[in-house]
Amino acid sequence: MSNPLKKLAGQTVIYGLGNVLPRFINYLFSFVLTYIFLEPAALAPNAVFFGYISFLNIIFTYGMETAFFNFVNKTEDKEKVYSTALISILASTVFLTLLLIVFSSPISTIIKEPDHANYVVWCVLIVATDAIMAIPFARLRLTNNAKRFAAINFIKVIATIALNVFFFIICKRAFEKGDDSFVAGLYSPEVGIGYAFLAQLLANLFCILLLAKEFKGLNFTFDKELWKKMFSYSWPLLILGLAGMVNETFDRIILKYLLPENIADNEIGIYSNCYKIAMLMTIFTQAFKYAAEPFFFNGIKDTNSQKLNALVMKYYILFCLFLFLGTMMNLPWIQLAISKNYRVGLSVVPILLWANLCLGVYWNLSIWFKLTGQTRYGAIITIIGAIITLSINLLFIPKFGYMACAWATLASYSIMMIISYLIGKKYYPIKYNIRSISVFTGIALAFYFISITYEGLSNTILKLVLNNILLFVFAYIFYKLEFENLKKLKHLE
Repeated sequence: MSNPLKKLAGQTVIYGLGNVLPRFINYLFSFVLTYIFLEPAALAPNAVFFGYISFLNIIFTYGMETAFFNFVNKTEDKEKVYSTALISILASTVFLTLLLIVFSSPISTIIKEPDHANYVVWCVLIVATDAIMAIPFARLRLTNNAKRFAAINFIKVIATIALNVFFFIICKRAFEKGDDSFVAGLYSPEVGIGYAFLAQLLANLFCILLLAKEFKGLNFTFDKELWKKMFSYSWPLLILGLAGMVNETFDRIILKYLLPENIADNEIGIYSNCYKIAMLMTIFTQAFKYAAEPFFFNGIKDTNSQKLNALVMKYYILFCLFLFLGTMMNLPWIQLAISKNYRVGLSVVPILLWANLCLGVYWNLSIWFKLTGQTRYGAIITIIGAIITLSINLLFIPKFGYMACAWATLASYSIMMIISYLIGKKYYPIKYNIRSISVFTGIALAFYFISITYEGLSNTILKLVLNNILLFVFAYIFYKLEFENLKKLKHLE
């Protein structure tokens, strides 16, 4: 038998290289935008509209992706499950897209972007194309077709970056030089950062063409009774997803309403770009999630599954601790990714890194209510997290600005993680290695606080050397304490 953890690690690497690595490249390009748009306020619409896109993505797919994973493993007729899920998404997407486009103008006024109804239309179409691709992508993951999944996502992200380069560098520069060329005529200052949405939309349309094989030969069977069961399973995940997005992106939206108009966009621009520095952990979690979700569902009947889940959790956390230290110890040069006007917000980075670690742990823990079909608990826990996020933001943003957003995120994810762990012990008990996890967490935090003691050093090179010595020591401790355990994993079946 093949080693399941080795297979999971391999799948995570493939998803990382093909989907998340390009995403990381895309994030790097978003930092380039801070050098193109030197004033943080100019990038605020980018953060706000992509925040709305995150919410709409949840609404347009309404948990059907996870329902597909759950039900396709419980029936012999897998094509019927695939067809039913796909038809459901296609029908709802057409309805919601037309509805939102018709009301794009009043919507732009409500969200305080009255001059950008075109942004609303483009963003709705981005969400629609994402939704159309959701179930085909899910099937690629289920069948462990990671290479094709990764290749298509790689092409999609590279196309997005290429189009951004075309619009923001080639066309914008030609326009600013006063050229009479066709390229210069494609750029309009009134559209501004909106070209980022147009680039994403065009890349999505191209990606749908690459997925054409997943639509060919489909018998388009819609099983009404099966759909009812799938929707009954998925609707709590819709609530869970929306509440999750409150935790993840709503802070950038709410800043626009709770701060004075003359500073709101500036704060959003600073916070959203400093937030991206902390996204490395989220990107890793996304790669892990793509591989792990079908891994957990496919392994539910394995008598060794709970032991495997515990090992996955342990090494996930240890790797995230390394990412936390790696980012913070190298922040003196990582901060150069964003232009000088944005760096005033770097104090949110360690808070958000830790928050994203807690979110990743919560996601790992959440497998208990997905495997047992008790998804309502996931909705309840995430709603509690959303209430915490909203409460802290509403109370403290007017006084502390984006710092309140960062602390609200950490408080929310930490409490969600704790609640899920405590309830999960009752319904799906897994013996996690709390002792080992606690030891490494304590060491990582100790090294971070040691680095703070000499943070004021004027010699950046010396600071980086000292920081990376601590990082090396952490890696060495991991090697000494875990080497024998890692050797045993090679023989795990």
